[in-house]
Amino acid sequence: MKRQRANTRRAGKRRPRNAATTRTAILTSARHAFARAGYDGAGVRDIAQGAGVTAMLVNRYFGSKEQLFAEVVAEIMTRPIILTDQTLRSPRGGDRMARALVGLTTAGGAPLDGFQILCRSAASRRAAEIAREQIEAHYHKALTAALPGAHAAERAALLLAIVAGVQIMRQMIGLSALATCPPAVLTGILEPVFQQLWSGQVASPRRGQPNTA
Repeated sequence: MKRQRANTRRAGKRRPRNAATTRTAILTSARHAFARAGYDGAGVRDIAQGAGVTAMLVNRYFGSKEQLFAEVVAEIMTRPIILTDQTLRSPRGGDRMARALVGLTTAGGAPLDGFQILCRSAASRRAAEIAREQIEAHYHKALTAALPGAHAAERAALLLAIVAGVQIMRQMIGLSALATCPPAVLTGILEPVFQQLWSGQVASPRRGQPNTA
């Protein structure tokens, strides 16, 4: 009888939660929620339900929705698709960026989660601040370090702006001239633009005009 009660007590005990697995499940659920509804539209309870945990546990692991959003964005930026190590080390990195961008934004293809998260969260002032902090700490910092010549930070920012603009107009809005443009044609147009910004061979301002680079 004692052995039976002992077995019953052991059977009733919950197995200990794996912290790493739980953390990953919450981040994955949050990534999908933010991509679908943006920062303001994604609730902690919905994220918790998607991860199979409670909202209290989400807050225990991440502190707040702000911190969870920051970690989701940071995690995405640790696995870049356009700004790969090969691209950052290449003297023709601009060409490589252009080709990767065109390949990622094919007509009918779903925009990447990270891009959807940033676009759908930009209306939130706090989310925009977090996004800026993470972009500057990851993409912009890495790209600035890779660019030769003067005004590297400004040129890096312009490259990122063009990438975002093409993604919006070609994939999310579907501007016909971009959405239906043959990839080879679009790549041929973008490569010299990207490579000029990459190499730093930009035109000097005319005398008497301010250098806005």
